[in-house]
Amino acid sequence: MKISIIVTQEEHYKYSQEICDTIESSALLRGTGIAKRTPEYIQKKMESKDAVIALDNGKFAGFCYIESWQHGKFVAHSGLIVHPDYRNLGLAKKIKSFVFDYSLEKYPDAKVFGITTGLAVMKINSDLGYKPVPFSELTSDPSFWKGCQTCTNYEILKSKDNKMCLCTGMLYDPKEKPKDPPKHPFNVRVLNRLKSIKEALFLKK
Repeated sequence: MKISIIVTQEEHYKYSQEICDTIESSALLRGTGIAKRTPEYIQKKMESKDAVIALDNGKFAGFCYIESWQHGKFVAHSGLIVHPDYRNLGLAKKIKSFVFDYSLEKYPDAKVFGITTGLAVMKINSDLGYKPVPFSELTSDPSFWKGCQTCTNYEILKSKDNKMCLCTGMLYDPKEKPKDPPKHPFNVRVLNRLKSIKEALFLKK
């Protein structure tokens, strides 16, 4: 198995539908909220060279794309997905690391952020040097939060005036320090507990 991770080209547009289907089926399987993507939107990201794809001899293995906000002041990595056939191989971390370095190269002055409910993504982000932050430290661009409207947890976010949700906000500021191991190691038990508390508060009948 030889998996290559590359910046998308025109030849990769044909994978757009499969990418969307894989993202949606993964969210349904995990029972988590996620903003839905369309094949047209995924292709648009490919066209602007704001996406990376992992391929195994032409077979789709994984994907992630970049979004920029406030004139490049903030960037986020979205749609990180690994095909079921290639999970538990460390591929998600390789894709995330690749798109992380690529985004710092393409948007050198931007703060890199993300919001997620996935503990695996939180751990990868933590290893790259992200830190958990309140939503107030993330982009204030309304179009970013509008993208959450297709998430099953959107009503929670809306009721909290975009200040809190089941997702955890994470931020990497390249001006703050170079990329190195985080000072405080990622603690799965703590994050699981935090997630449980949020669910108890926001999802109670």
